[in-house]
Amino acid sequence: MTDLGKVDREFFDEHIYPNLGAEREDVLLGPQHGVDFGVVEVGEQAVVLASDPLSLVPALGFERAAWFAVHVALSDAAVSGIPPSHLTVSFTLPPEMTDEQFRTVWETFDREATEFGVSIVTGHTARYGGCSYPWVGGATALAVGDPDDLVRPDGARAGDKVLLTKGPAIEAAGFMVPLFEDAIDLSESTIADAKERFYDMSPVRDALTAAAAGPVTAMHDATEGGVQGALVEVARAGGVRLAVDSERVPFLPGVREACDYFGIDPWTTTSEGSLLLTVESSGVDEVLRALESEGIVAAEIGTVGEGEGVYLDGERVEHPEVDPSWEVFEEYAEKVGLE
Repeated sequence: MTDLGKVDREFFDEHIYPNLGAEREDVLLGPQHGVDFGVVEVGEQAVVLASDPLSLVPALGFERAAWFAVHVALSDAAVSGIPPSHLTVSFTLPPEMTDEQFRTVWETFDREATEFGVSIVTGHTARYGGCSYPWVGGATALAVGDPDDLVRPDGARAGDKVLLTKGPAIEAAGFMVPLFEDAIDLSESTIADAKERFYDMSPVRDALTAAAAGPVTAMHDATEGGVQGALVEVARAGGVRLAVDSERVPFLPGVREACDYFGIDPWTTTSEGSLLLTVESSGVDEVLRALESEGIVAAEIGTVGEGEGVYLDGERVEHPEVDPSWEVFEEYAEKVGLE
């Protein structure tokens, strides 16, 4: 197991995958390393389920911290192509959190869930000794819909095109620069650009827009391990080869500068909000137009072919396994006294 972040594939395959409880015929898609969600069949409908820890970073301000938390909770269900419909939320809060701070968090959850037509149906809320920020609980999102609308994570096929929204390392700029602004030495313009990336850190609208617009065959949120990790996971899931041209990959303002300053590779660092997707070649233009109409930067960056693995500018790349942002986060959290 890695010291920080998600467990690696070897640990998953040895310890988790062989021990999944009872086998049931209604499970259409069970746990796989690097796959965002599971699916069960209920009657004639598909029920997508995705669970994530809840993180609140008070230094961001409780409204922004809650916005990020709820979008993380909804994102893995959204990449199924079926709109999220229900949410369960469990808060295990530190004793020092005030009622007013929680009110801000919960009102933000309510606002964002309402915007996407999501009902919060159950949960648990309590303060406990021994609990501390940022990890304050967990959430499970559900998406209920027609199985024909499901975009499977293993759906990429030879002949498809590879698309990417927003580009790499959105989270490195949009999350870490605002959080550690007082401890970094970047120009005012770069800091301003990086701060603009904060509300780019959600793939929910990207995924729902793309799935509604054209023949999307697979989608994956580029979180830990970044765009490179997401490419490898999509290739593994589909048993295909992905060839990517780095010159076609978009980089939003502030991202390269933030990564250079922190000394991290933008390709392998976490990028919550960047959506990797494969699309049948006939539907690429429609999907790109739909994303553009929503103000979402996107580009066709490569192709899907027979074979296996990921090739960036002709050179094979592997999964980074460990996200470089974890070490940077710990270093700068200590500098600014972030608990």
